[in-house]
Amino acid sequence: MEGNGEFREKRWQALVLLCSAQFVVVLDASIVNVALPSIGKALEFSQASLPWVVNAYVLTFGGFLLLGGRTADLLGRRRVFMAGLALVGVASLAAGFAATEGQLIAARAAQGLGAAIISPAALSIVTTTFSDGAERNRALGVWGAVAGSGGAAGVLLGGILTDGLGWEWVLWVNVPVSLIALFLAPRLIAESRAEHETRAFDVAGAITVTAALSILVYALVDATDAGWGSSQTIGLIALSVALLAAFVAIELRSAKPLVPFSIFRIRTLTGANVVGLLVGASLFSMFYFISLYMQQVLGYSAIHAGLSYLPLALVIMAAAGIASQLVTKLGYKPVLAAGLMFIVIGLAWFSRVSVGGSFTADILGPSLFAAAGLGFAFVTTTIAAVSGVEENEAGLASGLINTSQQIGGALGLAVLSTISISRIEDLAPTGAPGDEALTEGYQAAFLGGAGIALLGFVLTLILIRGSDSRAHMELGKEAASEGASA
Repeated sequence: MEGNGEFREKRWQALVLLCSAQFVVVLDASIVNVALPSIGKALEFSQASLPWVVNAYVLTFGGFLLLGGRTADLLGRRRVFMAGLALVGVASLAAGFAATEGQLIAARAAQGLGAAIISPAALSIVTTTFSDGAERNRALGVWGAVAGSGGAAGVLLGGILTDGLGWEWVLWVNVPVSLIALFLAPRLIAESRAEHETRAFDVAGAITVTAALSILVYALVDATDAGWGSSQTIGLIALSVALLAAFVAIELRSAKPLVPFSIFRIRTLTGANVVGLLVGASLFSMFYFISLYMQQVLGYSAIHAGLSYLPLALVIMAAAGIASQLVTKLGYKPVLAAGLMFIVIGLAWFSRVSVGGSFTADILGPSLFAAAGLGFAFVTTTIAAVSGVEENEAGLASGLINTSQQIGGALGLAVLSTISISRIEDLAPTGAPGDEALTEGYQAAFLGGAGIALLGFVLTLILIRGSDSRAHMELGKEAASEGASA
């Protein structure tokens, strides 16, 4: 790492910068939700096309994460991070000036591509900048707090900007953030890459896995409209599976693979990615269904719904900070298991929302449990996924856990939306559904999410090695004692 001593002193300032960039990445997935009605009216979107303002971002973000992580390892993490920032800034500017639905969807896709470059590069910089153990746990606690609260903050900020300045500003807000981050990055972050690897790039592997993930995300996010049993959904999932099989074959034969499968010999890394996928599947849709319940059943305005997320965002931040300290004292396995149990309790409680409900009775209590669980689980899956990984594969490990969470989110939203819609249509087969039908549909989705989180809890106990967790705890204690003696 170039200029290691000089940048070592600035590592906590660098963390603020990296977390700010990740906050924007998470924010961009949710900030447009509240603005969708205004966007649809201004650009004359059809009802069928409007969800693609969100989906276009999710599609390219989920599809290119692995490629972004490996590119950061090979070409330089700071360089790739800055390239992603530049792309997000330009795409956000173009999106705000979009005059047609096609232009906006294309710009949102470019935003997602930039995010897929930023996110694993930023996380791998955190991983390589901070020493494994207590110091990295603290850094990842801050990372988890900021990233975990981004979804809730996006809903609030989206409502404020849309009502106050216009829908364009939910997109343009990224431009000054990107410019400031581009200015600060060379001053706070040292360049680093996989020094002992040649820059040979696995083009065939990159194309097949990116195409496979993009097609899979597309199939999942469009499954609600196309139908799970439709030829489109089945055909696209089959194509994705075929491309993933081709990717595996290519990687096994490649001298310099995009994803060296030897990394999956680290059982805890593999377990963390499986659990991370289930955490994403259970929680990504939670924000979606809470928003619908508040606005469609309880009659909240966009601003009111956004403000209702404040307790949730604050608890996520607090829980992430507490989790980073508990991991050092207890290891990551018990903290992750506790987080998933909190999620189960929160979502099971949400499954009891009522037609004549209120914020205090139906939203606040379960929000606090789910938020605490998200803070615990997000931090610990990330720590477990990057612990014990060689520095030259930090970007790859970061890309993997990001991909698992994102694919999990898309899968969970698609499956739970189908469950919700099926229940609503059963109760209201013709005409617009009433509050009773909507509420029961949301109840079914929340209960399904609780089931997914419960599976994550069981797999945490099975797949996350207790010996790895205890070794990480001992490493943290050693680092703390060395710091005290110094």
